[in-house]
Amino acid sequence: MTSSTAVFADSRRSPLGTLTVIPWCSEPTADDPGEPLLMVYSLGDGRDGPEAGQLAMRAQLEQLGLSIGTHLVDLGSDRRFDASLLVEAERAVLSLPFMRAQCPVPPEWQHAAHAKGQVYLILAVRPWPQAVPGRAVPPEELRAFVSDEGFLEGSAHCLIPVLRVRT
Repeated sequence: MTSSTAVFADSRRSPLGTLTVIPWCSEPTADDPGEPLLMVYSLGDGRDGPEAGQLAMRAQLEQLGLSIGTHLVDLGSDRRFDASLLVEAERAVLSLPFMRAQCPVPPEWQHAAHAKGQVYLILAVRPWPQAVPGRAVPPEELRAFVSDEGFLEGSAHCLIPVLRVRT
């Protein structure tokens, strides 16, 4: 189980609505710590409704130069815009031009993120109003949302390098 974290407190003013971040990790194996994933999605509660929020999210992603679909952008080598992901102390801090979010991550997610040196970031255009911040999201609900028809083709996909605090 994992929980989501809200990004905007005053979502009614933004056409994007409440942007939310949720981490999860694929199953580890003996020689692979699993794939750490992080998804940004809206609750669809923006000032003009869920459909306008979808259009606003699509426009925001396209303005950044991200394609919607299955094309994977490596943000470690493609520096068209400022994006960063700091992972320390079981927290992930994601910074994108249109949002900043901090969310708790499980120890196995942090381990996988550090081992891989990057995280698979999904920026969903489709809202997910059922996955509200602070409520645990059972794995089967998350799996159903991300495997729903058209979801992957309706999202932007990135690999984002993991930053760590230097001491």
